[in-house]
Amino acid sequence: MERRTGTPENPRFRLLEDIAREMSGSVVFPTTFDLVVRLRKILEDPNASLDRIADVLKLEPLIAVRLVGLANSAAYRRRGPEVRDLKTAIQRLGLRSVRSAALAIALGQLIRSKDMAEFKDYALQLWEHSVGCAAAAWVVAANMTRVDPEEAMLAGLVHDLGAFYLLYRATRYPEFHGRQDTVRHLVAQWHESIGHSLLVALGMPEDMAEAIRDHDQPRPAPDTPRNLAEIVYVANVLAGGMVEWIGVGDTAEALSAYILPEAYQALRPEIDAQEKDLLSVLG
Repeated sequence: MERRTGTPENPRFRLLEDIAREMSGSVVFPTTFDLVVRLRKILEDPNASLDRIADVLKLEPLIAVRLVGLANSAAYRRRGPEVRDLKTAIQRLGLRSVRSAALAIALGQLIRSKDMAEFKDYALQLWEHSVGCAAAAWVVAANMTRVDPEEAMLAGLVHDLGAFYLLYRATRYPEFHGRQDTVRHLVAQWHESIGHSLLVALGMPEDMAEAIRDHDQPRPAPDTPRNLAEIVYVANVLAGGMVEWIGVGDTAEALSAYILPEAYQALRPEIDAQEKDLLSVLG
């Protein structure tokens, strides 16, 4: 993608205008995300063979290696002996876990790309928050709902995809270089709506797209989550809440708006263990 010059007076307007135009056509993301989108389509094909899935994953060696590592992690190792090849790893993890893990690894690669260097610290913070939210979503879904924990984990991973997308697109505009506070404000104001539009454009499930539409808007937490949106909201709070606002406003005051019932706090040890396991493999 060519770097855009925009107009010095309104770079934010130009960026948002370009994103809106892009959402109506073909969404542009780095190569690794293209792989994840292709993988998702293959996983939805009931006739796709294990060999075909493995062949697609081999196009991105880092993802393939990390999936083998995840299959050998504490969360999955109890299912059998050490995994030494990609096909066996896919079988052990299951297709939903493969999809979630591939996306998490793609995000990890994105934040470490040279184009993201200026926003590296902020992007890393967002990524760690996303992994924490994914871990919390899995644990909450597994312990308190009938929602598939793997679907909940994927929703947790993508809940801030709009923030990553805004950061990636901002790197293409010279006007934003050296203006990290401006970019943070853009993320704070627009990441939810852009994330929702992005998931729709990528063909993600409707309930998942709806779950991230207002995940950062403070509201009373349910005693027991009833759907994916409520799981994502609670998981986001458990993972630190409004991490996008750090350095933008009064974070302590903002976070004080979040109050969770004690039942969620009791899950903290399990969430911490799940997050540590995920970070050890995906980090």
